[in-house]
Amino acid sequence: MNITTPLAAAQPSNEQTGSVWNWDFTFEIFPEILSAFIQVTLLVTVVGTIIAAVLGLVIAILIRVLPAPLAFLVRWAANFIRMTPIVVQLLVLYYGFTWMDPLLIGFIVFGIHYATYMSEVYRAGIESVPKGQWEATKALSMSAGRTWRRVVVPQALRSTIPSLGNYAISMFKDTPFLFVISVAEMVRVAQTIGAQTFRYTEAITIAGLIFLAASYPTALLINRLEKRLAYAN
Repeated sequence: MNITTPLAAAQPSNEQTGSVWNWDFTFEIFPEILSAFIQVTLLVTVVGTIIAAVLGLVIAILIRVLPAPLAFLVRWAANFIRMTPIVVQLLVLYYGFTWMDPLLIGFIVFGIHYATYMSEVYRAGIESVPKGQWEATKALSMSAGRTWRRVVVPQALRSTIPSLGNYAISMFKDTPFLFVISVAEMVRVAQTIGAQTFRYTEAITIAGLIFLAASYPTALLINRLEKRLAYAN
């Protein structure tokens, strides 16, 4: 996504540069910053969360069911990705796969990186399933696939959803790292507007308020869900 702004050639007026806050300027730049939020920041968060949630569950199950040597390799790969800075991973794919769209790189890196964290959450949820449940499935001669689908995964998800939500919020706040691969996410657009107009206050404040407006209600919803699940248990 290229950064394009009608303010690119504009020079700041004396009124703009001399005042702390300019409402006309704020209303002028708000649509562009909001558009960057929807088209990049929110999109990367949603797609990355879906990838991470699905892949994280796959990783957790593989570590549980694979033979020890293969499970060790999966665990080692997950630990390596989790302990490597996300900025480094973005740059490796950006320069190593120059044919790939930077936004697609963002989807892949954020999805895989956070999948390694979510896999640990799933692992804890799977281990929290009572041993008697596993023994009951064996007594009923349930297949391994049915055991996972009908018994283990539903119970594991019940205790892990709040933690998965917290990682989604963390991913949302990490999206500004996309600037290293030239993706015009919301914060970068705000910085570009500030550099072009010499007014950073309005642009950065708008970006911060959009982050707050998106993440704070989500955090409250997750906390409420966590309390409800705890009460249900």
